Amino acid sequence: MIHGYHVIFGTYGFWLPNDPRGSWSDFVASWELAKFGLATKSLERPGIDLTQWAKWRAAAVRELKFPPVVLNGVQARAVGTGFANGVRKSRYAIWACSILPEHVHLVIGRSRYKVEQITNLLKGEATKSIRGESLHPQSPYANAKGKIPSMWAEQQWKVYLDDETAIDNAIHYVEENPLKEGKPRQEWSFVTPFTGINKSGWTTYL
Repeated sequence: MIHGYHVIFGTYGFWLPNDPRGSWSDFVASWELAKFGLATKSLERPGIDLTQWAKWRAAAVRELKFPPVVLNGVQARAVGTGFANGVRKSRYAIWACSILPEHVHLVIGRSRYKVEQITNLLKGEATKSIRGESLHPQSPYANAKGKIPSMWAEQQWKVYLDDETAIDNAIHYVEENPLKEGKPRQEWSFVTPFTGINKSGWTTYL
C-alpha cells in the first residue's frame, strides 16, 4: 500500500525532456528542442560523458524561449511561504522539503488528492507568493498583456513509498540534499515529523 511520495520538480529549464541523462517526459513539445533528440523517459541514469553532456546542454538551453530559472535565497523563501499557505489550506502532510535553486524535493504523505494535484497546487501557491513579493524570476519576460511565463517545469518525478523504511530513507535524502550543494540544512514551518505509518489499512495523512 502506498503511504507517501518522494516528489521532485524543477524550475523552468532545469531538466529538459530529452536530456541524455534520462527524464520523466514522454515527448518533446518544443520544435526547437526536438532537434536535440527524442524524449528520454527513464528512471535509470545512463553513464554519459559529462563534457559532451555540457556541450549538449549549452546548445539546448540556447534554444529555450527564456533563460533557465535559478532561484536565489530570497525567492526560495517566498516559495516556502507559498508552500506553507497551501499546506494550511489543504492540510497536506509534508514530511520533508528542500527548495534548491533549480529544483524542489518533497516527501508527501498520502492524501485524498492525487500527488500530481498536490504538486500543481503547491506550485500555484508558490507562484502566487513570489509574485506577491515582486520576486518572480520570469517578470522581465511578461507579454504585452502582462502574463508572466511559468517559473516551473510542467511535470514532476515521483517515487511511491510503501513502508516506513522507504519513507525514512526519502526523508533523509531530502534533508541531506542541500548539504550536497554546499548549502545549510533547511527547516520549514509546514514540515511535520513522520511518526510512522497507520497500520489500520487504507489511510490518508492530514
